[in-house]
Amino acid sequence: MAAAAESGARGWLGGGSPRPGSPTSSPELGAGSRSRSGPGSGPGSGPERSGARPPVPAAPSHSFRKVTLTKPTFCHLCSDFIWGLAGILCDVCNFMSHEKCLKHVKIPCTSVAPSLVRVPVAHCFGPRGLWKRRFCSVCRKGLEAPGLRCEVCELHVHPDCVPFACSDCRQCHQDGHRDHDAHLHHWREGILPSGARCELCRKTCGSSDVPAGVRCEWCGVQAHSVCSAALAPECTFGRLRTLVLPPACVRLLSRNFSKMHCFRIPESAAPEPGDGEDSADGSVSAGPGREVGAPESGKQTLKIFDGSDAMQRNHFRVVTVPRLARSQEVLEAALRAYYIPEDPQGFQLQAVPTPAQPGHTAAAGKVWSAGPSEEEGCRAAPEAWVLRALPRTQEILKIYPAWLKLGVAYVSIRVTPQSTARSVVLEVLPLLGCQAEGVEGFQLVEVHMGSRQVQRTVLADEEPVLDRLREIRQTSLRQMSQTRFYVAENSVLAPRISLFVGGLPPGLSPQEYRSLLDEAVASKAALVTVSHVYSAQGAVVLDVACFAEAERLYMLVRDTAVRGRPLTALVLPEVLHTKLAPDCRPLLVFVNPRSGGLKGRDLLCSFRKLLNPHQVFELSSGGPLPGLHVFSQVPCFRVLVCGGDGTVGWVLAALEDVRHRLACPEPAVAILPLGTGNDLGRVLRWGAGYSGEDLFSVLLSVDEADAVLVDRWTILLDAHEPAGGEDSEADAEPPKIVQMSNYCGIGIDAELSLDFHQAREEEPGKFTSRLHNKGVYVRVGLQKISHSRSLHRALRLQVEQQETSAVP
Repeated sequence: MAAAAESGARGWLGGGSPRPGSPTSSPELGAGSRSRSGPGSGPGSGPERSGARPPVPAAPSHSFRKVTLTKPTFCHLCSDFIWGLAGILCDVCNFMSHEKCLKHVKIPCTSVAPSLVRVPVAHCFGPRGLWKRRFCSVCRKGLEAPGLRCEVCELHVHPDCVPFACSDCRQCHQDGHRDHDAHLHHWREGILPSGARCELCRKTCGSSDVPAGVRCEWCGVQAHSVCSAALAPECTFGRLRTLVLPPACVRLLSRNFSKMHCFRIPESAAPEPGDGEDSADGSVSAGPGREVGAPESGKQTLKIFDGSDAMQRNHFRVVTVPRLARSQEVLEAALRAYYIPEDPQGFQLQAVPTPAQPGHTAAAGKVWSAGPSEEEGCRAAPEAWVLRALPRTQEILKIYPAWLKLGVAYVSIRVTPQSTARSVVLEVLPLLGCQAEGVEGFQLVEVHMGSRQVQRTVLADEEPVLDRLREIRQTSLRQMSQTRFYVAENSVLAPRISLFVGGLPPGLSPQEYRSLLDEAVASKAALVTVSHVYSAQGAVVLDVACFAEAERLYMLVRDTAVRGRPLTALVLPEVLHTKLAPDCRPLLVFVNPRSGGLKGRDLLCSFRKLLNPHQVFELSSGGPLPGLHVFSQVPCFRVLVCGGDGTVGWVLAALEDVRHRLACPEPAVAILPLGTGNDLGRVLRWGAGYSGEDLFSVLLSVDEADAVLVDRWTILLDAHEPAGGEDSEADAEPPKIVQMSNYCGIGIDAELSLDFHQAREEEPGKFTSRLHNKGVYVRVGLQKISHSRSLHRALRLQVEQQETSAVP
C-alpha cells in the first residue's frame, strides 16, 4: 500500500539589576516550575542571603542602563525601530529595549537562564555553518561568522558561547529523571520570520533584524514573549499531532550515552564546541566576549579565567576596561563576561603568573577584591587574572525535587560546615511534604547541566555539602552556575538498553549469532541477551542490563569487523504503544542522505526538528530495519521515504521481509522524491523531485494523502548456468527472488543504474547536483548503447514456458 499525494492539499507555515529582598531565617519555598529568579540564581546564591524570593521584576535579572545609540537599532521586545539617540541595554546579554517597553520585558537574562530550565536536556551540536538571519541565544548577536546549531532544536550559538548555553533542548523521551505527564510548550526566542503573527493579538511578532518573538518547537505556535504567558501552557503538537511521536510514549535510559548517540546523529570531526581553535600562543580563538583587537586609547584588555580548569586548558575571556578603572569596575566586568549574576562582594581577582615568569611572586600575589578602599587604577596590572569566590562559612542552597506532581519548583535551605548530604535530605523532606518518608529512601544528586551533556552524580551521605560547593567553584565558576542539586528517591533503576547490531553474516541461528558476538566483542552472558534475531538481514537486537556494559559494547561494536564486514551499532528507544492516543498514527521517516545531490543531509536535520528525532532514521546507518524494529509494536503508523526509486524499493523490500513481525503489517508509504528519475514518485503524484519546498507543507500533504494500492511483483531468477568445465556446478549462482514496483531491467538500464550507484558510493562528493547526475546518466547511457547494439542476440524470451523465436 502506498500513499498518493492529493493535489491542492497544501499548507504553509510562515515559514542595575534587582537584588533579593531582606534575609529571613525561614527556608524558601519556590512557587512553581514557571517561576523566575533574580540574580543569585545558582545553586548557592551568596554567603548571607536566604529566605523568600523577591517579587518577579519586570525585567528579570537584567543589568539595564541607558546608552547612546550610534546606529539604527531595534527593540528586542516589540521589534520596532528605536527612534532617537537613547536606548536601554543590558550589559550582560545585550538585550535592547525601548524605555517604554522596559516594564513588559519577561525574557530572562542569560545569566539566570539555567536556573529557569524545567527539565535539563543537553543539545546536539553539528558542524559549523553559516546561518542567515539567525541570532546567538547567549549573547543575542547575529551569526555573521560560522556558528553552531542544535540538530534537534532551533538553538543557534557562536562557538565561543557554547559553554554558556543552558541545557534547554527539547525533551524527546522519558529517561527516568523528571519525567512529566503534562507536555508543555517549549518556547524558543528569535527564530521567527519577519511576517510571523502572534497567536494571541494577531500582530506582527517576528523580525529579521533582532531576536524577537517566541515559537513553540513542538506545535509551531508563534507569539510575543509577553503574549506567550497568556496562552495555555499545555502543548497539543499543533497540526502535526497525528504524525508526531509524543515524548511521553518513548522511553530510553540514556545515562551513559550522549544525545548524538541516542538520536543516531554522526559526530562531526569539528573542534569541540566551546573549545575554539588554539592560536599560536595557546589561547582560544576570538569570539563574542573575547575581542582581542587593539583596545581604544585609555583602555586595556585583560584575560580572565574562571577557575583551575580554565587555566589548565588556557580558555579565557577578554574584558576591556579603562586603565584607571577601580577594582570594583574590573570585577563587575569579569563577572559579566562569565554571565555570573551574584554579588561582586563575594568574589576577587587573583593575578596569574606569566609563563615567562612562573615564579614571579609579586604578580601571583596581586589580588583585586570589591572593597571600596582600593582606588588605584589598573595601570600596572598583570594581563591575566583568575576569578575566585571568597570563602563562605554558610550559604543558601536550592534543592529541587526529582519526582512528579509537586506544586513547588525548589526549596532553599542554609548549609553550614556541619551540613552533609544526609542532613540536607533530612531537612528538605518535611518541606516537600514527605514527613512520613524515611531518609534512607532518598539521596542527594548533583546535576551538572552542560550544554552538550547532563551529568548526574550521587553524593555520599557523609560528604560535606559546603566543601563540595567550594570544590566546584574552585574548578569553574561557570560550572557552579550550571549545577543543581536534586533530592531523588533511592530506588534502584533497572537498566534496559536495546542495542541494534547490524552487518553480521546472514542466515545464522540465534546460538550462532551469540557465539559470534562473544568471540568478536566478548559480551557478558549474565548481562546481555539476544532479544530479536533478523537472520535474513544479518542483524540482532541485544538487551543489556548494565549501563557500563552497554556503553562498552556500543563503542566496541562500532570498531569491529566480522568476516571482513564492519559492524553497525545503534541505540534504540522503546515506543510505549499503549500510551498512544487513538487517533495518533506516527510517521516513520527514512532518509537517504546521498540522494538528491546530498540534500538528504539537510532534510534529516529539518525532520528531526519538525517531528520527534526518534522517528527519523538515516538509511546509511543500518538501513530500514532499525526503524521498523522500533515501530514493530505500534498498532498503526505510516512511512515516509526520502530518496529515489531505488531507496523506495529498498524500504518496501525490508517491509515485506519483516511484515509478519509488525503490529501494522501494511503501513501506507509516502514518497519525498530525491532521486534522478523518480518515476514512482511521479506516478503517485508526489512530484518529479524535491526542490526545496517547505517541509511542514510536505508533512501536511502526507497526513491528508489518500491511500492507493500499488502492484508489487515477485521475480524468480533461475540459477545461472556457466559454460562447461570441472567447476561449473560450484560456480553456478543460486536462484534469487527479487521484488519490483514499476519495472525490472536486465539490460543497458540495469547496468547503467548499477554503475552509477557504485560510482556514487565511491565518491559521493562528485554527485551533489541533480542536474549533474542526469547529465551523467545521459552521457554514460549513450556510451553503453553504442557498445551494445547486438544485445538482442544474447537474450532469450520465454512466454508460458515456450521460448519465442526472436526478441524484437
